[in-house]
Amino acid sequence: MTEPKRIAFLGLGVMGAPMAAHLARAGHRVTVYNRTAAKAEAWLERHAAEGLAVASAATPRKAAEGQDVVLTCVGNDADLAEVMLGDTGALTAMRPGALFVDHTTVSPGIARRIAQEAERAGVLALDAPVSGGQSGAENGKLSAMCGGSAEAMDAARPVLEAYAARIVHVGEAGAGQATKAVNQICIAGVLAGLSEGMRFAQAAELDLEKVLEAISGGAAQSWQMENRWATMAAGQFDFGFAIDWMRKDLAIALAEARARGLELPVTQQVDGYYANVQEIGGGRQDTSALIRHLPEVGA
Repeated sequence: MTEPKRIAFLGLGVMGAPMAAHLARAGHRVTVYNRTAAKAEAWLERHAAEGLAVASAATPRKAAEGQDVVLTCVGNDADLAEVMLGDTGALTAMRPGALFVDHTTVSPGIARRIAQEAERAGVLALDAPVSGGQSGAENGKLSAMCGGSAEAMDAARPVLEAYAARIVHVGEAGAGQATKAVNQICIAGVLAGLSEGMRFAQAAELDLEKVLEAISGGAAQSWQMENRWATMAAGQFDFGFAIDWMRKDLAIALAEARARGLELPVTQQVDGYYANVQEIGGGRQDTSALIRHLPEVGA
């Protein structure tokens, strides 16, 4: 069993809340912080009732004091900079030798900046964005793509195992975030093809269940097909990873590509399709709502 740690978890959204709970159930002492204090208090009440060693703090700095590990899962670059580097940020309270792991999807630039600040403070740092969505977080089956030193990776692995089924050290600081950009680029392209394939099947008046049975065992198979084909066919999108967040992630990927002199024409086009779906009110719907940019057959 992993030796129990004193852990601060900053950010209790749809991903962070179950991840923090997995840590507490693994025997760690977990102190949480959330910008909306009511959410932190609700999380604390729920998990204290399970008899777990949990607490909450009013600021990131207070949450980080005396901890072995600080983890973050917030919204964007600005949010991460605020909770780590702001006036009440966690980094100033972290002791030398402590570990910082960020699970937010942010730019490689902010990941490298925080890694540099952490190194000056004698803190180990790892950028470790995750994939697997809300269900992966709730089931403890996330994939973590990690950037940082080998020492930080070795320290982080036993902690991440509480909620991640796949943990890969892909390189130095920022490499985890760059890998997450690859992940989102690939998802965008798959969903674009899946959307057009479904509209074609509908126009051809095919039995969509039979089409799925026929093609999901071959080269066209994908996670998106297996998990989203039926809901796309039914026009059900009020769940999952929101388009608003996907566009935030694609903006990171496109900006990083431009900085490296690279064009991503398909990703750029799919991002535009997502913008169209946002305009018709689909911003909080699952990314599979991309199909809504294509007219319904017979409409």
